[in-house]
Amino acid sequence: MGLTSDKVLVLAVVLAVVLFLATVWLWPRLSRRGFRPVAGRVGLLLVTQLALFAAVGLGANRSFLFYGSWADLFGQEQQLGVVVDHAAGTKDVRVVGTQALDVPGGSRPSVGGQVQKVVVEGERSGIASPAYVYLPPEYFQARYAKRKFPATVVLTGYPGTAENLIKALDYPGKAYAQAREGRMQPMILVMLRPTVAPPRDTECVDVPGGPQTETFFAEDLPKAVSGMYRVGTKARNWGFMGNSTGGYCALKIALHHPDRFAAGAGLSAYYKAAEDVTTGDLFHGDEALRRRGDLLWSLDHGQLGSTSFLVTTSKKGEGNLKSTREFIRKVKSPAQVSSIILDSGGHNFNTWNREIAPGLVWMGERLSAN
Repeated sequence: MGLTSDKVLVLAVVLAVVLFLATVWLWPRLSRRGFRPVAGRVGLLLVTQLALFAAVGLGANRSFLFYGSWADLFGQEQQLGVVVDHAAGTKDVRVVGTQALDVPGGSRPSVGGQVQKVVVEGERSGIASPAYVYLPPEYFQARYAKRKFPATVVLTGYPGTAENLIKALDYPGKAYAQAREGRMQPMILVMLRPTVAPPRDTECVDVPGGPQTETFFAEDLPKAVSGMYRVGTKARNWGFMGNSTGGYCALKIALHHPDRFAAGAGLSAYYKAAEDVTTGDLFHGDEALRRRGDLLWSLDHGQLGSTSFLVTTSKKGEGNLKSTREFIRKVKSPAQVSSIILDSGGHNFNTWNREIAPGLVWMGERLSAN
């Protein structure tokens, strides 16, 4: 049974309730003095507290998906165990699994689309990362056999897992529904986490002497995906979207690479690269590189392309309201900026679930299939 399964949560709750009732029932019998009664009371209290803690923890994880699996909880990297051949002629994207969408008729790709689990190998960066690729139903239909599709890179936050984008935020389901209802054109989603050099948070920076994360996302990833799937190679064919750290990365990559991405959407994004114990020394004393990681500074001092940006925040509950408004103010023509500002909403999955569908529609309006 998986860490996020309903069965595990129900079992934990039932166990906690049973132990609580057992404690109440047995307490009078253990009220005497002596080693054994005292040890019994301590043991009952301990196991009951542990059961309650486990039930609460599992419930919280079920809601917010801090960890996607038992292996993730205990620090094991299952996905990175996929072997990638480096022999000449090997494709940059390798499919290692597929799954259907939970929609009517979803077992057939031409009806429900398909999510492919892949490994992407960066030619220039040397980074290999697991990802999920959502292909809409139209991709498998005969009448679209020669058609290309727009694509959007979607990143979760740090230290999230790519599974969060499917299980907790349901990007594929939302994209399917919006296209089916005619609100957006069919679009390919390339879903992964920004942590391509785990456990380090590289903030989508090309670290001097370290992981070349920006190169991977800005150059290697779109090139590899376009070589594997029917996606164009022009900026108008590509968008970038994410939440939290992924939102910062989306805005950063779109801002600094307008020749590769036409649009960037940052949900609950921040606007300056974090520098803490999880990132290590990202810039190695290079002040120019540090300033480049400050998006507000870049808007003032860099040359803007005709990129479209979407930023989101809330008047109550988010810590990025002031900086988001400053970002909006600093975006100048030929770039464009749009926003979603909720009355209230915290930095969590519930808030992002309210923003993803309109964000995907916005993205679809700014990308072209050809």
